[in-house]
Amino acid sequence: MKVHVFLLILALVGLPVSAQDLPDLGDSSQSTLSPLQELRYGAAVMRQIRGSSAYLADPEVSDYIGRIGYGLVANSPDPGGHFEFFVMNDKAINAFALPGGFIGVHSGLILAAQSESEMVGVVGHEIAHVTQRHIARMMAAQKKAGLASLAALAVALLAAQSSPELAQAAILASQAVPLQSALSFSRDHEREADRIGLQIVEKSNYDVHAIPVFFERLQRASRLYEGGAPSYLRTHPMTFERIADIQSRTEDQPYRQIPDSLDFHLVRARLVALDGPADEAVPVFRTRIEERKTNSEVASRYGLVVAMLRKEELTDADLEAAREQVAKMNVQAPGHPMIIAIAAQFEIRSGNIQSGLETYRRGLALFPTRKALVYGYSEALMKTGQAATAATFLDRSIAAVENDPRLYEMKAGAHAELGQRLPQHRSLAEASLLRGNLSAAIEQLRLAQSSPDGDFYERSSVDARLRELMKYDAELRRQE
Repeated sequence: MKVHVFLLILALVGLPVSAQDLPDLGDSSQSTLSPLQELRYGAAVMRQIRGSSAYLADPEVSDYIGRIGYGLVANSPDPGGHFEFFVMNDKAINAFALPGGFIGVHSGLILAAQSESEMVGVVGHEIAHVTQRHIARMMAAQKKAGLASLAALAVALLAAQSSPELAQAAILASQAVPLQSALSFSRDHEREADRIGLQIVEKSNYDVHAIPVFFERLQRASRLYEGGAPSYLRTHPMTFERIADIQSRTEDQPYRQIPDSLDFHLVRARLVALDGPADEAVPVFRTRIEERKTNSEVASRYGLVVAMLRKEELTDADLEAAREQVAKMNVQAPGHPMIIAIAAQFEIRSGNIQSGLETYRRGLALFPTRKALVYGYSEALMKTGQAATAATFLDRSIAAVENDPRLYEMKAGAHAELGQRLPQHRSLAEASLLRGNLSAAIEQLRLAQSSPDGDFYERSSVDARLRELMKYDAELRRQE
């Protein structure tokens, strides 16, 4: 999607989720919502999700789920459709789709999957919900319940059992159509999503046999949950008939030994290392390494270093142990971008700044769009007083990695350090817009206009951008 189109959409969805502020769902005679209506609605909900502490913005984890998701979309019935993939820091085993192609995966699902194909099967299922327009049809069919009920229904049906904070912010539970009714309404959609999801997974060269195996395991495990079935089974009702149907669709497929990617194991280790106090995660990985109780030795070493670098203070023994693990990872998985990034982080944390910067440069030469490398290098430049170099580097990164608000925020920080007020406020305007806050973007552009610096071309660019966003704002107000 081109930048200006994406910005126009964001300008039209700068709304909090409430019965009064949700986008108009259209004439009741429509059988489905339009793609633009879906996108506006989903983006409004995403504003709440991104503001929740449960939203996991870790660059390595978000990069990974995006690579998996977009790879599956390429083999879906709608490869050119709008999708955005993200991870919620939630131990519940769940995933959900929102209107407009926003697909969330709980960290609990990634950790519960015993193979990458199991996790991919769930993501493919959610993609199918989007490509088959299930959400639009479901929401349109419930219009008589009122807009407040639709607001609750869209999120409750597809994102139930997420964090309490998210539920409070995004679900109008007291006004919702009963969840059980919504789930019953969706059973045909679930069966269709099973069928299409299997096709997506098979075309993407993953093991389709892993999908019924995962669902069967969840069914068996449901007896062990005090609160009933795992979250995924409550939001995606799984019957024995559905499992049997999935098995019948996969039984003619040849069994293929599909190895898990190293990324899968590294991300799982990272999620464990980032959860809870660092002092508790460190011994977990040390035990795995010492007792060889691990599916991936390099991932366990990686998790140990991630956990150690989270500690506020590192002793000489800690530094020596981390250095040993980094050296072994470089031998076991040379050139892997996640290993390069953690090696650079270690060098900088241990005081070897120039070595860390050089490690980042080598990694970026191979993987110029990997967020952990881009963010880490920019932050290291700023820490070493190289704000001008950081600003130039971030300009190039923004051109390569579209629609990343964090890059604009970092660029604003570099310009602030240099005392360059106009580009600082211009960058903050773009960051605000990408986060769905149109009014804040307009205010930042006005601050840029009043800044004393900037040449004729920079000031003209700010004026033109402000006119563009004010036009979008007027279009939005006309629709209220």
